[in-house]
Amino acid sequence: MTIREVISEIENHIAMPQAEDFDNVGLLCGLDSREVTGILVCHDALENVIQEAIEKKVNMVVCFHPIIFSGLKSITGRNYVERAILKAIENKIAIYAIHTAFDNDIKGVNAGICNLLNLKNQKILQPKKNNLRQISVLVPKDNAEKVRKALFEAGAGNIGFYDECSYTSEGKGTFRPLLGSDPVVGEQGKRECTDEVKIEVIFEGYKQNKIVGAMKAAHNYEEVAYQIVSLDNENQQTGLGMYGELENEMDEVEFLTLVKNKFKLNIIKHSEFIGKKIKRVGVLGGSGASGIRAAIAQKCDAYLTGDLKYHDYFLAESKMLLCDIGHYESEQLVSEQLFEILSQKFSTFAILNSSEKTNPVNYFL
Repeated sequence: MTIREVISEIENHIAMPQAEDFDNVGLLCGLDSREVTGILVCHDALENVIQEAIEKKVNMVVCFHPIIFSGLKSITGRNYVERAILKAIENKIAIYAIHTAFDNDIKGVNAGICNLLNLKNQKILQPKKNNLRQISVLVPKDNAEKVRKALFEAGAGNIGFYDECSYTSEGKGTFRPLLGSDPVVGEQGKRECTDEVKIEVIFEGYKQNKIVGAMKAAHNYEEVAYQIVSLDNENQQTGLGMYGELENEMDEVEFLTLVKNKFKLNIIKHSEFIGKKIKRVGVLGGSGASGIRAAIAQKCDAYLTGDLKYHDYFLAESKMLLCDIGHYESEQLVSEQLFEILSQKFSTFAILNSSEKTNPVNYFL
């Protein structure tokens, strides 16, 4: 199996187009035409991780954070980024990053946090906007189910925790085949009136080419009448952060103790106690100050994230408990999540979880 084929399988599970615009996800270095000898999963593709890949004789590293992010104009080994990339290139090792594509995935980073805390009724905290579209296609009645099935199989019709969602209306369609046409029904030069249905489904914008192609392949008309429009709806399947509810409410100290034990933490930074019971919890792995107001809007009693600054704590407004558990600590489940995904997909070569430490933060206690 080639690296290109591995990437295709990964992207069937994690949609790279749902990454943030600023991010650098995908294949960062290496030839995708090479045969895969094995995959090493890690959080950060640092030099020590690349060395581990060499020693374990694997030629693909799948990481969370992209080692190449911005401003790289040359690769001469001057810093930790360039040294890691040089070592990978010299040893024919491909590096592939998923970062915010997995942050925005409903089964990604934040789902992992929610599941660890056993939160119920999980929902996206900050749903993505303006990436939903609707396709309407006119189909002969006897061809409708085939087209509808093709649309669903191509990824259309997903709304929240439902799939295969569509709306169908009936009507009369007219057309006149012209010279050069080869109509399924009707004759050249004569207007035809036939019973048709209109099928309407929504989809994420990045799926458009696949969906249109599948629809046309299933349609029996020579020329297909369809329309695509952009929607302002929020996408409940994609976005940053999640929130859910504890099975039983608890006081703030009990909640912090739960978090500390679940995440194996030495320390938790938090806002002032306000004597509020904790039931609804918001989470956002990594740097999550941007989600504070969204968590308040969703009436969260506590919010877990990393990298909160001094002034961020004032944003709690005595409405919820803010908890900074650390950037790496909030993302510590990612490697295991990736390992499980890849292990289920591939069985013909080794999938290994890196043993190298990449968290740069240490604590003196």
